[in-house]
Amino acid sequence: MAMSGLHFGWRVRIGIGLVAAALLAQPAAAQQYPTQQITLVVAFAAGGVADTVARVIGQKLSERLKQNVVVENRGGAGGNLGAKIVAAANADGHTLLVTTTALAINDTISKNKGYATDDLRPVAIAASTPESLSVNPSNPAKTLGEFVQNAKGKNISFGTAGIGTGSYIAAEYFFRAIAKIESVHVPFTGGPPVISAGVGNHIDMVAVSLPAAVAAINQNQLRGLGVASPRRAPSVPNVPTYAEAGFPDFYAASWVGFFAPTKTADTIVAKLNGEINEIIKDPDVVQRLSAVGFDAISKSQAETAAYFKSEVETWGKMARTVGVTTD
Repeated sequence: MAMSGLHFGWRVRIGIGLVAAALLAQPAAAQQYPTQQITLVVAFAAGGVADTVARVIGQKLSERLKQNVVVENRGGAGGNLGAKIVAAANADGHTLLVTTTALAINDTISKNKGYATDDLRPVAIAASTPESLSVNPSNPAKTLGEFVQNAKGKNISFGTAGIGTGSYIAAEYFFRAIAKIESVHVPFTGGPPVISAGVGNHIDMVAVSLPAAVAAINQNQLRGLGVASPRRAPSVPNVPTYAEAGFPDFYAASWVGFFAPTKTADTIVAKLNGEINEIIKDPDVVQRLSAVGFDAISKSQAETAAYFKSEVETWGKMARTVGVTTD
């Protein structure tokens, strides 16, 4: 019996030692990280909002971490292709996903993604921009309230950059659940074709994330009727919020976030979160993002995880109300 107790105590000491060694190894891994090139897998094509933010932050991240940071565009399946690639990557912090609100939306509308949303771990939400509604200047409506009033009893057309996008879901939800007007959705292959259709007066309403519309609004090619944010956007200061237009408590934003494979060490995620938060405080970065309609966002890793969870729930509710699915 004494011998058995001796063996038991020996095993306990060994177990405690292994746990202690593992705890000590995590900070050491973070201190050594990164040990090789970091790849930012952007889940959308070059030139889009996710790509723009990835390149601005990637350049600064490379400078701060003294390591190459490359952007790899892997667009397809509404953001699911890039997410699937990173979900299956080594969880060492050297392969990160840069994506948009699509990741939260796809949790509800896309059941055959090839990965689970829980396979990815939120690192940072770096930038956010409101959804917007605008019309051709020839439209008689000068405000969002007037547009809604004029649309009663009609079937207005609105264009977005595709079915299943945040812009589509937010606009459809606004028309159905809030404004109570009938609408016909006209999907396009991206932001620029939607803007062109609005400028050409081929659709009644343009529904896009703000960066896609900023230039056309400021050049008076489109009339901005509303931004779905708590305050006006600096890039289009003359465009009122939905609340100012008479539709309070409806906010919808497209954000750009960084995600890692879910088993990535806490210390590495915390390091990346801290570095990205420092980068988006840089006045140059803030200015570059603001100029195209983005607000820089700084959240701790815990706040980022909580925000992403709430976004999955919020967009899920709107998507279910609209009844959209991509499967």
